[in-house]
Amino acid sequence: MPLLEVQNLRVHFPVKGSALSGTSLTVKAVDGVSLTIAAGEAVGLVGESGCGKSTLGRSILRLLEPTSGRIFFDGQDITTLGARALRPLRRQFQMIFQDPFHSLNPRMTVGQSIGEALIIHGLGNSEAARQTRVAELLQSVGLTADVADRFPHQFSGGQRQRIGIARALAVEPRLIVCDEPVSALDVSVQAQVINLLQDIQRDRGLAYLFISHDLAVVEHLCQRIVVMYLGRVVESGPAHSIGRNPQHPYTQVLLSAVPTVNPSAKRDRILLSGDVPSPIHPPSGCPFHPRCPVAESRCRTERPEFRTVAHGHEAACHRVPA
Repeated sequence: MPLLEVQNLRVHFPVKGSALSGTSLTVKAVDGVSLTIAAGEAVGLVGESGCGKSTLGRSILRLLEPTSGRIFFDGQDITTLGARALRPLRRQFQMIFQDPFHSLNPRMTVGQSIGEALIIHGLGNSEAARQTRVAELLQSVGLTADVADRFPHQFSGGQRQRIGIARALAVEPRLIVCDEPVSALDVSVQAQVINLLQDIQRDRGLAYLFISHDLAVVEHLCQRIVVMYLGRVVESGPAHSIGRNPQHPYTQVLLSAVPTVNPSAKRDRILLSGDVPSPIHPPSGCPFHPRCPVAESRCRTERPEFRTVAHGHEAACHRVPA
């Protein structure tokens, strides 16, 4: 049984003012996504900005309410649980946010920010015990215990993200949703934070849903990759399989944009025409067909079904062999 199972999840938002004009418009941010994550597994969720990755991550944790579909955590359906019933479970799943400059309360010290989670979930029998736990958490992410009395503005972006990681670890979760945790950091710091997350997963046996637009980072950190486009999954499978043999044209585009370590190695860059279509009026048929360099006539009217490419590797594209 998977630790997390998402079944046909949809998150739609009504467009403000559309009802007044006599029309009902809806942004289909997430439009029928299914995925699973096993205990201790890191799954990467990749796609362009605006494809619905962050919305999916937040809805899985019930920070956003899903429109339809079901979410199971450790076999329990949490889709419609009320706030009171959901609160004990929130200790089991946490989130690391994208922007370390806004995810920490500027009026709280680092120790208070991390310790607040311990208080909310009733962890630590005394103030002294909580301070000891905060010190341990700070040291586990590469900071010293004495920074607990300092405020967020006194730290660099990379240090703030380490504090955010420590806060997520405070309640000993089993699943962490990492919402582009390195995209706001300097390139020189990104590798350090990625390696830290990798070490933490290995040492603690955590499961990750790692959201990113960078396929190279996801391939390095995750065992499986899920590719989203315009609110839907278009390809999924083992990281090594997708990295070496992408089947969907959109995945091929993402992979072609990854820089190569060897400057003499050549990679044909695939350029897309046009912009991402509006999620209010998504294209008929395959959602990628208006930008796809190899689209066929039937792609405009027929939505492709998922087909198995190899063991555990699937893609939704008419070009995938039956």
